[in-house]
Amino acid sequence: KHRDSRRPASWRNPKITMSKDKAIEDLTQLIDILQEVEGDPKGLRATFEDLAKTESDCSSAKRGGDLGFFGRKKMQPAFEKASFSLKVGELSDIVETSSGVHVILRLG
Repeated sequence: KHRDSRRPASWRNPKITMSKDKAIEDLTQLIDILQEVEGDPKGLRATFEDLAKTESDCSSAKRGGDLGFFGRKKMQPAFEKASFSLKVGELSDIVETSSGVHVILRLG
């Protein structure tokens, strides 16, 4: 999340003041870490879960970033489009929505 997000607050931080550019910069660094283990599906998932637990502002952080299964029209359009365009086990680039910036690992 960043200060221009739809709701600039989270379970980690009641008032998010980070700029969008800084949020993208930080997320890019996390994606770099994930890409180091991208060839190892179990390692990628474990690393994603660990990073989500410590870095994500989403309530799914407690579940290692797992949003569970969801169908179409359940998420914001950009997030949905990115999610359904990924193959199982594939990592997204940065996805921007009104809720913030995201990286997605498709599990199922």
